[in-house]
Amino acid sequence: MNRRHLLAGLAALPLAAVHGAARAQAWAPDKPIRLIVGFAAGGSTDLTARLVAQALGERLGQPVVVENRPGAAGNIAAEATARAAPDGLTIHLVTSGVMAANKALYRSLPFDPLKDFAPIGQVAFIPNLIVVNPEVPVRSTAELIAYARARPGQVNFGSAGAGTSLHMAASLFAARAGVEMVHIPYRGGAPAATDLIAGKIQMIASPMIEVLGAVKAGQLRPIAVTTKQRSPALPEVPTVAETLPGFEVALWNGLVAPAGTPQAAIQRLSAELLAALRDETVRQKLAEQGSEPAPNTPEQFADFIRAELPRWAEIVKISGASAD
Repeated sequence: MNRRHLLAGLAALPLAAVHGAARAQAWAPDKPIRLIVGFAAGGSTDLTARLVAQALGERLGQPVVVENRPGAAGNIAAEATARAAPDGLTIHLVTSGVMAANKALYRSLPFDPLKDFAPIGQVAFIPNLIVVNPEVPVRSTAELIAYARARPGQVNFGSAGAGTSLHMAASLFAARAGVEMVHIPYRGGAPAATDLIAGKIQMIASPMIEVLGAVKAGQLRPIAVTTKQRSPALPEVPTVAETLPGFEVALWNGLVAPAGTPQAAIQRLSAELLAALRDETVRQKLAEQGSEPAPNTPEQFADFIRAELPRWAEIVKISGASAD
């Protein structure tokens, strides 16, 4: 994540949004819009999608209906979006996993992240939070590493599925720490968190949105965030990099439509997404989830995705993870 590029993009947004809104006046949806999500209800992507759906629906004058299609680390939903009619009535909340990591994780994909989608705009950056069940006797990254080293192959970490951001973050952590842990894939982050609270697994590296409530309720113990900087949502929780220098897994999400969607539709959707991300209520709700709004234009989002592909390929390589 290059914050200088992000800030430069934000500086250019007001004028771009005005021009985009003007070009988009010719397009308005005449039916409800489908917002496809590649993960189970209750997870981080789903919760963000429902917040975005409500905000967009209010601005577009049509309901935006969330459709969950979990499985294959988001690939099933991405394929459905790529094959949907390019009429502006199908959009997809993609993740860094679907658009960047999966290209390196899978030998083949049923879609091309650069060719099969029309970027609309980024929504947010999301820190991963490493959490453990309170019965696990560790309170820091160093203690977690020592605990895992003393129990090779006995510490289980959950994920939202093979190849998801939770899988990547925990696998990279294990590789960098030099410990052997067992991956337990679920069909979403919410069921993984539920089993962690129940003590069926010992750890997850979850998007903060999925576990923040459980942390505040004392059901889970936070160990570290995976971003370079500490999160404003939990400023007392250190970064992994404070113990393992250079460690970073920065997640993100955004909206895309099928390739070939008319530019008038893309520009209207982009303009309304930008307006939603400037709304103080939406920004506050994202902040409460631990997410950082990251508005940009379709062109800036396309450039960002291209830059993320090699970065995530390197993360996959270092982690040693695979999903085939």
